Amino acid sequence: MIIYTYDNTFEGLLTCVFDAWSSRRFPDKLSVEGDDLPLLYDSLYHVVTEREKAERVWNGLRKKLSGEALEQVSLCFLADGEPEVDELIFRYIRKVFEYGEGSIEVNFADADVKRMSRVYRQVTYEAERMRMFVRFQKAADGTYFAPFDPKHNVLPLAISHFRDRFRDQRWVIYDVHRGYGFHYDLHEVQEITFGSEEEFLRTGLLDAEHISPDEKLLQNMWKAYFHHICIPERLNPRKHRKDLPVRYWKYLTEKQK
Repeated sequence: MIIYTYDNTFEGLLTCVFDAWSSRRFPDKLSVEGDDLPLLYDSLYHVVTEREKAERVWNGLRKKLSGEALEQVSLCFLADGEPEVDELIFRYIRKVFEYGEGSIEVNFADADVKRMSRVYRQVTYEAERMRMFVRFQKAADGTYFAPFDPKHNVLPLAISHFRDRFRDQRWVIYDVHRGYGFHYDLHEVQEITFGSEEEFLRTGLLDAEHISPDEKLLQNMWKAYFHHICIPERLNPRKHRKDLPVRYWKYLTEKQK
């Protein structure tokens, strides 16, 4: 068994592809630096991420794939909880370069092509859900704060939407599961992290120390409006949970008691 270790970045993954083709020694397994290795293996190769190598692989893919397929390759890397997704992407890229006439991207008889398409849909759907279900709370300093816990690492995909839509407001959107977020200060967006585990990250709600004095009033008005327009005779709990998964409810003002 040949194992490649890398830094768990997309550029690092592309560098793995470059080094494998250069040496003609393709890995049987990819491992992130620091992870436990199998008990038995033949050789271990540590890949050092190099932007130039990654760009050469990417430029090669651009000649072989459509724009949608290129997006599929990069976005699938954001899938969390999908087992060995980096190995899936590696195999897919290898097949792209080894495929004959035409393009591998339309060969849905191939299991990896089919799975890539499925993972891509999951990631893009989660990004769309984030755009729909993020709820901001006004903090004491006037910043609008929105904690969220997406299934996949889709926060970078949604930031441009919020920057364009809320250009006149200072805001923070934070991925509580992955421990990072983005802050917009009316000029630019910067990545941030909180140094300690704050209570409001666990609950999804700003506490009395951090919340703006008028935010609670606005939340109560919104909940009253939400319940007023609800028609009990048309309630369909099963469909409601399908359209609005329960795991988002803790971040939705209208779902708080």
